Amino acid sequence: MINYEPKDVAGKLAKGFLKNPLTALLGIALLLLGFISLQVMPREEDPQIAISGGAVIVPLPGATASEVEKVIVNPLERRLREVKGIEHIYGMAMDNVGIVNIQYKIGERREDSNLKLYDKVMQNMDQMPKGTMQPLVKPFDIDIDIPIVTVALYSKDSQKVNYEKLYDIMRKMQQDLNALPNVAKTTLKGSHKPQFNIEVDMGKLSAYNLSMGQIMKSVQSIAVDVPDVKGRTKGNKLVVFGVKNAIESVRDLQNVIVASYMGSPIYLKDVAKVERGIDYQNFKKSYIDMKDKNEKDGKYIAQKEQVTITVSKLAGTNAVYVAKDVEKYFEEYKEELGKEGIGYLVTRDYGERANEAVNELVQHLLITILIIAVMLVFALGFKESIIVTFTVPAILAITLFIAFMGGQTINRITLFAFLLSLGLLVDAAIIVIENIHRHLHAHDVDEKEMDVLLVEATDEIGAPTNVATLAIILTMVPMMFVGGMMGSFMKPIPLNVPVALIASLFIAYIFTPYLSYKLLKKPKHKQHKSKEETK
Repeated sequence: MINYEPKDVAGKLAKGFLKNPLTALLGIALLLLGFISLQVMPREEDPQIAISGGAVIVPLPGATASEVEKVIVNPLERRLREVKGIEHIYGMAMDNVGIVNIQYKIGERREDSNLKLYDKVMQNMDQMPKGTMQPLVKPFDIDIDIPIVTVALYSKDSQKVNYEKLYDIMRKMQQDLNALPNVAKTTLKGSHKPQFNIEVDMGKLSAYNLSMGQIMKSVQSIAVDVPDVKGRTKGNKLVVFGVKNAIESVRDLQNVIVASYMGSPIYLKDVAKVERGIDYQNFKKSYIDMKDKNEKDGKYIAQKEQVTITVSKLAGTNAVYVAKDVEKYFEEYKEELGKEGIGYLVTRDYGERANEAVNELVQHLLITILIIAVMLVFALGFKESIIVTFTVPAILAITLFIAFMGGQTINRITLFAFLLSLGLLVDAAIIVIENIHRHLHAHDVDEKEMDVLLVEATDEIGAPTNVATLAIILTMVPMMFVGGMMGSFMKPIPLNVPVALIASLFIAYIFTPYLSYKLLKKPKHKQHKSKEETK
């Protein structure tokens, strides 16, 4: 029977769990929870920083850039500065339109900030000049704007890409990728859209006494959207492009009646050349350099035009799983792409980089634990070293589980916080085991039962250990108030180190006496004989 009544929480925990049959199950459960948390916790290379903002686009047709700046951009900037949570405002004035970009303060709730921005714009609509069109408020978010996987597709057969065929394939792939779990956004970079191109002969247009506006209105009657004229060709012709709607073929477009001249209809083919092609007004192109794998110096053997499809993930999701799902999809689609003469190459895999970074730090964490165990063998003894070493993974398991339940991700900064606090985590367990060791070698050890000795030794150092640990935790508190990007980036440290230190106290008070009771024995002391007994 334990007849010692502990005074501190350390001794009470030791007494409650010392002979409890559930203590061993609790230890196993903690280790399992930590292992499961490590496996399922979203992995990232770096912690995601909540940087967000928006853009307010206000069209004012017919106004010059100077006018737009005076009547749109400057007044709008003044009104938006009234919104709390906006850090930076950047205004741009161009002919016919004014754009004001807003960046919210780091840590601001994106949804609330977007709502405040929209409300402020709508509240001041009555102050907009006459002729102003409906403003467009467009939020943006860095969480989904930065891709984690980019895949370049190129033509295997020749350097010339059949953009029309490639675009159709990539649009289908983009639709499929958007349906994958936790995929937020997909975009096409360097692609050229198929369209009908109209090259207007300015000489014929003048001969028929026609204007570009008449041609555009005629085409617009059968097309969803006809943007403005984009540019003049070297042959003194203008290129107009439209989006297919009722237009199904070049002939349909050629036979569009644009006007009537002396009782006869004038068809589009009479004043322009119509052909099916790609969006020539898009001058952007991207290339991929192919290297020879057999060459040591990695010489380039070919340069081909390519189109890149980018994939972004939802905030807080596992980059590793999303990247693997995307790569698995392309593997399944590889044969079909091969039949079309299209190859692909993964040019960015954030999931793989995140996984490698996390695995490398986990390995360093295990090596550090092993080094601590070896050092403790020489300082305390083999069995004592085993007891203290067990507490480290148990503490990390609790910290990982709490971080997982709190919605954190595991990244380089999270694991750095563990490495930073690793030397501090064993302090409580070492203090407890050293005091137990001292009690085991005291002169009155034979007068005490083993369980009484363990509870008394743990209770004795409870108060100073609690105060010392609390002092270390308080040193981490100021870091929680660091603002800006650095504060958000280093946030896992003040969040996880205090949790790990508090966990180290409970683990030291519960499992160190329990394991000592199972592994350590009271030393046998030789009885000193009196002089009468020796005679």
